[in-house]
Amino acid sequence: MTDSLARDTLAARIARRFEGRTNKPIFPRLRDSAMRLRRTLTLALLALSLSAGVASAHGVTTRFDAPIPLSLLFGGAGATVALTALFLTATVDRVPTEMRRTALVSPPTASALRLAARVLFLAAFAFVLAAGALGSPNPRENPATLFAWSVWLKGVGLLAVLFGSPWRTLAPWRTLHDGLSALEGEELALLDYPEWLGDWPALVGFLALVGVAENLTAVPDSPRSTAALLAGYALLMLLGGVLFGRAWFRRADPLAVLYRLFGRVAPIRISGDEVDLRPPWRGCLPPVRSLALAAFVVTSVYTVSFDGFTETPEYQTLLFSARDATGLGPVVSVPLYLGGFLAFLAAFALVVVLTRRVAGVGESRRETARALAPTVVPIAVAYEVAHNYPFVLQQSARLLGVLGGPELDPLWWLSLPAFWATQVLLIVAGHLVAVVATHYVALERSDRVGRAQLPLTALMIGYTVLSLWIISRPVAT
Repeated sequence: MTDSLARDTLAARIARRFEGRTNKPIFPRLRDSAMRLRRTLTLALLALSLSAGVASAHGVTTRFDAPIPLSLLFGGAGATVALTALFLTATVDRVPTEMRRTALVSPPTASALRLAARVLFLAAFAFVLAAGALGSPNPRENPATLFAWSVWLKGVGLLAVLFGSPWRTLAPWRTLHDGLSALEGEELALLDYPEWLGDWPALVGFLALVGVAENLTAVPDSPRSTAALLAGYALLMLLGGVLFGRAWFRRADPLAVLYRLFGRVAPIRISGDEVDLRPPWRGCLPPVRSLALAAFVVTSVYTVSFDGFTETPEYQTLLFSARDATGLGPVVSVPLYLGGFLAFLAAFALVVVLTRRVAGVGESRRETARALAPTVVPIAVAYEVAHNYPFVLQQSARLLGVLGGPELDPLWWLSLPAFWATQVLLIVAGHLVAVVATHYVALERSDRVGRAQLPLTALMIGYTVLSLWIISRPVAT
């Protein structure tokens, strides 16, 4: 007997993102045995998730039977992660260095393309502000909400996952700042960026913009509120750029930091007029620059997990119990979000302490945290892609229709079982990439490779089971 998962249709689930949000993502060569394991794991994962029954993506079907008992799914996914770590420990004893680089276009052509992209995105940003302030109050018919929360916030993130972050080119406030700097004849910066600020402004901005505003408020349901939020965000970024120069955009812009972290897993990384081909774990081997960025990585994993959790009956029960107990009303969702965030940070800090103890390394906790954090990035990316790719496709098509283009259904091919299967595959694949990155980091930093990666592997197994549990739950209505 398999477990029954009571779920909305795929189209209805995506539509919920604009409704009722106030209660609220060329590989190096290994040994022959590694190749055999990869083929075996691939076949096992395909059999595990793609054997789902038939269901209609856009019909009235709201129930979907899992192809296997959920306990077996959770155990199998966790065992896959653990066995992969064990296999790598036994067979892989060097860090690969291969990477292919080739010219993409000529330097003048690359410069012209970047300039065109900057101008077009700046124009789109201005149009979004105007449409949000003056256009339809219906978020499903206004280009401001359709563009800002899907094409921009989530869509650019998906581009960063595939090709590296394009945000240095696209950021409208950076374009304006560069224009002002050109008029000045030098970089416009009244003061040096304070080192004590570090990357903390980006972390705080991400918590406020994505964690709270996007997930827990009605801002995405209101074109005017969306336009006001974007205008305030742009003004803050531009003023910071005038005060501190380009360092402000690198270290204080939460979207710049988020997309740059996502770009670490990009298998095709476009840089200037060249393109790098690399395995997705390659960019996760260098440590992050600061503790703030390590916390940012954990935050990105937690926030997309929390976003999915808010759609479950368990969260609704917790939310209304907290509202009754505290009398705070809907605002109680903010301390719930922040409490979970602190729990995720505490779990990562515990892994750092345990890793230092079992690995026998002499580096500080700060250095260990900076080294381990990038290995978690593939998990954040897997959650982000699995959670948001249908949303981006559907809302992009709706935006095209609102702007006068043809009516398209980009999800005609995606049945509910197939959507669930892709979520499972993406989540497990992201954890496997993270395990590979963890192994290589352990090779570089400790002689006790097997023991050094045990705490983080245990955390990743926990992440795997938690994320699969979240997608297995019915969607609360």
